[in-house]
Amino acid sequence: METMGRHIIAELWGCAVDKLNNLQYIEQVFIDAAHLAGAEVVKVAFHLFAPQGISGVVIISESHLTIHSFPEHGYASIDVYTCGVRMDPNVAVSYIAKSLEAKSSEMIELPRGMGEIQIRTRRALKGLSSS
Repeated sequence: METMGRHIIAELWGCAVDKLNNLQYIEQVFIDAAHLAGAEVVKVAFHLFAPQGISGVVIISESHLTIHSFPEHGYASIDVYTCGVRMDPNVAVSYIAKSLEAKSSEMIELPRGMGEIQIRTRRALKGLSSS
């Protein structure tokens, strides 16, 4: 049975604090990441919390990209879920990590829709050192 989707969960540490709290910057990074990965953007919603932190989603025809940022910790939780084979979620995650200047990262990829959940990969993102 082929997978119905690919779900990447990424932990980004040591990110640029000013970028993690810049609503317009993060929104644009996520839109650009979706386009670079070959996705069609359907809807965008981001929220800046007081005193800091951003949560947001880019809904794509293929599913979604999300972020929850914690500037006080230099941390971002990233989620990229795609259906079909046209889009590569790894392209989006790598672009986001570089754009946020993450110093270390870790990610897992889960195939979706195949029954029992099995973690396919657990690795540091390329081009970044892992803690």
